[in-house]
Amino acid sequence: MGTLDGRIAIITGAGQGLGRQHALRFAAEGAQVVVNDLGTDGVSAAAELVVAEIVAAGGQAVANADSVADWRGAARMIDQAVDAFGDLHIVVNNAGIVRDRMIVTMSEQEWDAVVAVHLKGHFNMIRHAGAYWRARSKAGDEADRSVINTTSTSGLFGNAGQANYGAAKSAVASLGQMAAAEMSRYGVRCNSIAPSGRTQMTLDVPGVAEKIAPPADGSFDFWDPANVSPFVAYLATADCPFSGETFHVGGGQVTRLRSWSAAEVIRRDSMWTVDDLRIEGPKLAGSGGERPAIPI
Repeated sequence: MGTLDGRIAIITGAGQGLGRQHALRFAAEGAQVVVNDLGTDGVSAAAELVVAEIVAAGGQAVANADSVADWRGAARMIDQAVDAFGDLHIVVNNAGIVRDRMIVTMSEQEWDAVVAVHLKGHFNMIRHAGAYWRARSKAGDEADRSVINTTSTSGLFGNAGQANYGAAKSAVASLGQMAAAEMSRYGVRCNSIAPSGRTQMTLDVPGVAEKIAPPADGSFDFWDPANVSPFVAYLATADCPFSGETFHVGGGQVTRLRSWSAAEVIRRDSMWTVDDLRIEGPKLAGSGGERPAIPI
């Protein structure tokens, strides 16, 4: 038996890279999968190829070509899962694009396109799936439901040249926390992952391809995107205890990440003056310290 037997999943951006690996893993674990990847005229060749691969291996999957950034398209995905397989248990929000540019040269279109796919796309899928799950919960269906969002180290730790992408990905992690808080009453869990994997998006970043090339000696390939998918599948299992969390996942390493937390503080029992803050304020800088040992 697979760990996802009987569970029905939508995986967005699943025509290649991380999404493709997620879809293959989920199907291998017994899930029925809606494989989404953007297409034209209602057809996504990339999604169809992944579906064919899953079916050839004995799994069940259907293709979807809608854009996650489209309100009605996201709703159609939920409807398609229910029509094809009878229910929906899991949404993996993975679709994404990059339009890297320094802030002072970034166009409005480059900002809007990235925010639309990443942030609005995550919202659209959570919104429509959440409405369906709320209705099922009110009808007495208490099945476990799970959302897995895709954030990024660029959003969590910052990366010059990716203001649009990083801002959207930071917001995605916060959106996941709020979705977890709001939808737990309907049996819905929501977590986010920041993956490290060799995908077309990462290979397009200048200077990155050489750093994440497969090892020539055949040793463990940390950057193989397939390494990320087992943890995504684990978050989707019915007995997974996590919700409202964010994890970095790469190679054989999984790290739970803390969101905003209090650090240094200065305090007095009256209003500060600017002159006093010039003296005491530098204490807020702390001692510096090292960043977590996370590949970014």
